[in-house]
Amino acid sequence: MSPSTSKDTPPPLPEPLRVPVGDSHTHLDMQTGTVEEALAKAASVGVTAVVQVGCDLKGSLWAAETAAAHPQVHAAVALHPNEAPRIVHGDPDGWSRQGARTPGGEAALDEALAEIERLAALPHVNAVGETGLDYFRTGPEGTAAQERSFRAHIEIAKRQGKALVIHDREAHADVLRILREEGAPERTVFHCYSGDADMARECAAAGYYLSFAGTVTFKNARDLREAVAVAPAELLLVETDAPYLTPAPYRGRPNAPYLIPLTVRAMAAARGEHEDTLATALAANTARAFGY
Repeated sequence: MSPSTSKDTPPPLPEPLRVPVGDSHTHLDMQTGTVEEALAKAASVGVTAVVQVGCDLKGSLWAAETAAAHPQVHAAVALHPNEAPRIVHGDPDGWSRQGARTPGGEAALDEALAEIERLAALPHVNAVGETGLDYFRTGPEGTAAQERSFRAHIEIAKRQGKALVIHDREAHADVLRILREEGAPERTVFHCYSGDADMARECAAAGYYLSFAGTVTFKNARDLREAVAVAPAELLLVETDAPYLTPAPYRGRPNAPYLIPLTVRAMAAARGEHEDTLATALAANTARAFGY
């Protein structure tokens, strides 16, 4: 691989969308370059709004401050499902961005949740998330902390009248069950939707938004393309989850909001729809879901 196409090289600008859309889930704080550069690059290809998502207290505060400073940025604040067990049980390996941490117990989780609620009440914070369940690398102890945190975030979203952004990794049945038990907020978004067409129908029946990431462009993602095809147009969203999940053909290279057009085009193809028609729906849905 030549230096010009190394895995650290940002992909080129795609052809701009004719109808501007929003990136419903991104992590600007984990991307290279300034916020201003990222927003300008995104706007140049028709991505005119982004939802900046917090995963821990520090990231949530940064999201809130960044949204306050930039009208095209909308903040979501939360403790990521993998963050809750780290707060309760500690993180001796320092796997998270904070380095090694000692166990704080339930009291530390309560304290962190109170801070998330304080941030969620701010006017430029539009959502509570990403929260949910992640069974990918979590044992039974960690799962209990995740569930307690998830239930608390659902309540915060309802009390503050904000959208709920869900992270669901290998936990579909439990996520749907907890939403039923707690009663989902009026606006609930499945970020980086990873279920199949049947689950998409179940989510649509409950009125949940389904947000698709670059994964929908991957060769082996037939289930996702089938889910995109059956989802109602008024519940579809698009996202990058940047710097992760870069769409094909640039998988493995850094993702950023300016690459949204590639995912929009893959979604339109899966639906047999003109990209302008889909982009019009996506733009309206993102503004409605996040109340901007």
